[in-house]
Amino acid sequence: MGVADIATDDFEVRPPKQRRSREAWNRVLDAGVMLLEDGGYEAFTIAAVCDRAGVAPPAIYARTSTKDALFLAVYEHGIARLRAEHAVFADVDRWAGLEPAELVRSAVAEMVGISLRHTRFLRAIVLTSAAHPEVRRRGSRYSRELGERFAKVLRALAGTITHDAPEAAIRSCFDTLFAASMIRVAYGPAFATPVPVDDQRFVFDMGETAVRYLLGGQYAPSGSTLPR
Repeated sequence: MGVADIATDDFEVRPPKQRRSREAWNRVLDAGVMLLEDGGYEAFTIAAVCDRAGVAPPAIYARTSTKDALFLAVYEHGIARLRAEHAVFADVDRWAGLEPAELVRSAVAEMVGISLRHTRFLRAIVLTSAAHPEVRRRGSRYSRELGERFAKVLRALAGTITHDAPEAAIRSCFDTLFAASMIRVAYGPAFATPVPVDDQRFVFDMGETAVRYLLGGQYAPSGSTLPR
């Protein structure tokens, strides 16, 4: 039976109620994230999670009865760390007073930077999602959530964006940058280019690409060299 054949009820996790049980469960979730970061889905087994977390199997089976339910609980635990960083897009002070080009560069740096800071975890998730419909469904929802936060910041530039449909341009910009980031995360910096660049240069290039696409030639690039 494949993942697509598993009933939704099999993904259920019974939350712990006592403090010691919660602490043990958090160790399980942390251990699961580390296993995915170290070895991907292939390394993720209930036995390996127990060993890494220092708990006996009953600590897991008291919460869930399947590997996939445990995997999805670990997935949500890891994704919660990324989503916490999305809060920067709701921080009004972070974006106040920025010139249009700098606003675009900063929004891109925040968005791309979140993915790059969590590369090891996201690599396992992206590669797993191709064969795991539930991960793909949840990943799509969270990606759209990030896209909306990114778009909300850039909507302040609607009158400056050099497109007849600013909203569509912002969405297209996000889709392009997000796709490039996920390819880099999943397959590494050398996958699509014979001249790979480091993460700092990648973020810089994505920012300049977004400025040119959204604002046209009216704003000079931030420079040919990276800021120190």
